[in-house]
Amino acid sequence: MRNCIILVFCICLSKAGLAQEDSTQIYLRFPTLPPFSITNIADSTKFTRDDLPKRKATIIIIFDPDCEHCRQETKALTANINLFKKAQIVMVSSQAHQLIKKFYNDHQIAGHPNIVMGRDPSDFFVTFYKVLSFPAIFLYDKKGNF
Repeated sequence: MRNCIILVFCICLSKAGLAQEDSTQIYLRFPTLPPFSITNIADSTKFTRDDLPKRKATIIIIFDPDCEHCRQETKALTANINLFKKAQIVMVSSQAHQLIKKFYNDHQIAGHPNIVMGRDPSDFFVTFYKVLSFPAIFLYDKKGNF
């Protein structure tokens, strides 16, 4: 009887050990714009998902101010900003405020009202999207769907 109990216990333990986790990315399991809070670089105020314009597509760009690809992408984005006039662009970095502010000033982001640049000190976006390299871009339609 004792051997039977041990056998059942081992079978249950092995089943639990072999159970697979859902490896689907979080943003694919929850395909709507996530609730977020960042510090707006322009004025150091809090900016959240609720501050985004309603019924407007949203482009999330996760970047690093020291990344050459990010600089090139931002130059191309601002040079072609008319193509994105129907979208709200949220550029986010977790780097130091001073680095992001320099990037903000260097690329004259203040002249583009549909771009919000913010600091994400908690690395929410990097974790939520499992970002491995920069820049990372995520698009949401005007209903907030991925």
